[in-house]
Amino acid sequence: MNKIIYNVTVSVDPGIHEEWITWMKDIHIPDVMSTGKFLQNRILRVHGEEENGVTYAVQYTAANRGELDSYFAEHAPRLQKDHVDKYGNSAVAFRTILELLHEC
Repeated sequence: MNKIIYNVTVSVDPGIHEEWITWMKDIHIPDVMSTGKFLQNRILRVHGEEENGVTYAVQYTAANRGELDSYFAEHAPRLQKDHVDKYGNSAVAFRTILELLHEC
């Protein structure tokens, strides 16, 4: 089975992006990782045309699709709500699921 990457792309208001990064590193990502469903995580800055904010990709790697599905069923609604409650429309996310086919 191939690893699965849960990718959350977030457009963050420029006025709060440094605070958002700190909150993600210190609070949110540790909360997500504490579910035991992911092997690793990373935050990437997306470069390009940024009309409405600073864009980041937050990636969580799961061992397989079953682990990710379990995360969605058991933890995602609460953790996504935490993010929305804290940042509302100042940090808007959309999510994609990527299957890792090859890695060197």
